[in-house]
Amino acid sequence: MNWGEFEAHCAKHRPRFWWRDDDAGPVTPALKRLLKLSNRVPLALAVVPEAAEPALFDLLPENVTVIQHGTDHRNRAAPGEKKTEYPASEPNAQALARIAAGQERLRALAGKRFFPVLAPPWNRLRNDLADQLPALGVRGVSGYRARAGSTHVDVVAWRRGKHFIGEEQAFAAALSGTEPVGWLTHHAVHDEETWRFLERLLGLKTVRWLSVQEVFSYTAAAHG
Repeated sequence: MNWGEFEAHCAKHRPRFWWRDDDAGPVTPALKRLLKLSNRVPLALAVVPEAAEPALFDLLPENVTVIQHGTDHRNRAAPGEKKTEYPASEPNAQALARIAAGQERLRALAGKRFFPVLAPPWNRLRNDLADQLPALGVRGVSGYRARAGSTHVDVVAWRRGKHFIGEEQAFAAALSGTEPVGWLTHHAVHDEETWRFLERLLGLKTVRWLSVQEVFSYTAAAHG
């Protein structure tokens, strides 16, 4: 599928999209470039609490909502286990305490811009741990193709040099997902092709872009 076909599909079906960007913390040129694009549509900015610079929160446009990206983004996986901040060997109480501390820091820094959704690093979180998050006030978990409120299209080809995945693959993933379709970006590693694609995507006029608050209200209603 090319741009023309994708735009025609959007004009006919008027899909609901939403946008999450991961690994925010320090104020970098790439982050500033991302925030300029967020003037167009709502953005759920997944911030690593321990990496967050206070200056970041003074730069946020009106369309940006802060969500939690783990606490320190440290890989604690045991040998043979996939990368995760929350390994199977870690007691739940310890992991929950870390999540709560990260949530408290983001609330203090972001204020009303913070929305209590957890986007776990590497999109991995044990189900038994996720089940206990509501007790912390967490409204939901955003992963990758795993559960309601997850993203469906990661525009970065991580195993191919972190380049853009390509239009055909991106469109195919978007059309195979259930609505609302979540687009996942990682500003720190975007090449120019990725930035150009994102600029064109965010300029689509026949798409309804949802905020993260709307996404989780929608998924709660659909599964309530």
